[in-house]
Amino acid sequence: MHPDPNTPAPGETPRQDPASETTASGAVDLEEALKEAEAKAKEHHEAWLRAAAETENVRKRAQDDIARAHKYALEKFAADLLQVKDSLEAALNAETQSVESLQAGVELTLKQLASIFERYQIREIDPAGAAFDPHRHEAISMLPSEKEPNTVINVLQKGYLLNDRVIRPALVTVAKPKEG
Repeated sequence: MHPDPNTPAPGETPRQDPASETTASGAVDLEEALKEAEAKAKEHHEAWLRAAAETENVRKRAQDDIARAHKYALEKFAADLLQVKDSLEAALNAETQSVESLQAGVELTLKQLASIFERYQIREIDPAGAAFDPHRHEAISMLPSEKEPNTVINVLQKGYLLNDRVIRPALVTVAKPKEG
């Protein structure tokens, strides 16, 4: 018979298995580690909540800014147009209205309006003699002409571009293809 390896030899102190060794300090260490982990988890959760709240506040401020930008986008343009209205009213209220003075006032007002259009990059589309472009022109009719087919032969109403975007197409009459 072989001696049991777990049985101590005579005069030796019995050995304990390290896995079964539970001391009071080991339990306290685990408890402290758990408390520290819970505190860190709580801290991270609170930081996450603050970040989420800040993100929501930024989103709301951005929405408010966009709403204000839409609401007041034309404010400066409208203020500039008031000068044109004032000029027209002054022309109508003038006591001595000769044809020449009215014409001079209207020309001055038109220059004022053209200046405002230039400042805001509003440009005319005046396609007389140009090829018909369905993106910039609206054909009202086609007439027989000596000009090349699909050429603008008459501009009934000028069109306008705002920053290269058509805000009103030019109303035109186009040359009809020759019948052969």
